[in-house]
Amino acid sequence: MKTHSTLDNLNVLYEDNHIIAINKRAGDIVQGDQTGDVPLSEIVKQYIAKKYNKPGAVFLGVVHRLDRPTTGVIIFARTSKALTRLNKAFAEKATQKKYWAIVSPAPPKQEDQLIHYLKRNPKQNKSYAHNKEVPESKKASLHYFILKKLDNFSLLEIELHTGRHHQIRAQLNKIGCSIKGDLKYDAKRSNPNGGIHLHARELAFIHPVKKEPIKITAPTPKDAVWDACK
Repeated sequence: MKTHSTLDNLNVLYEDNHIIAINKRAGDIVQGDQTGDVPLSEIVKQYIAKKYNKPGAVFLGVVHRLDRPTTGVIIFARTSKALTRLNKAFAEKATQKKYWAIVSPAPPKQEDQLIHYLKRNPKQNKSYAHNKEVPESKKASLHYFILKKLDNFSLLEIELHTGRHHQIRAQLNKIGCSIKGDLKYDAKRSNPNGGIHLHARELAFIHPVKKEPIKITAPTPKDAVWDACK
């Protein structure tokens, strides 16, 4: 993937002593993996060390993840207390996540709740959605609403009720919609930067220390299709 975050272009959406939120670029991996590519978590550590002139190791806790080709808001914990409390909030689904997706063709309904059973294939790094429960499947639920119709695409707002592997991509694919650029889930062609038009638009939660409601909104990437949705 050609686009990814660096220390010079890191897009910080929110930060305080306890948490930091980043607008993830397509191509960023959140945590280190077998590719050996520098993960976003390490770039954020470098940013904190430089900005606050911190000698030695910087603490940064990974709270949740986004698929590598996906963009949008991702939050990290800057203290162990914040990490423990945020992990609990995510595990108990005490957070609200909204995604935007640009798809083709349009879904059959203006809005709908989709319930499927997802089975992951680790070798393919892909999930398959089934209408009925199958062995080793997990229930997946989301709600979508068509925000805007373009000439060749539709902009959907999606609220996740569960957090399964490739959930949005697999569930939309099951109803005949493909996210722009998502070859793995039957899009007709890839995007030039290797990313897909799936964007974590909004994350709302209670601050783990201040106990105040926080809502973080991530601007969409700059390209002709996203710009047409404004």
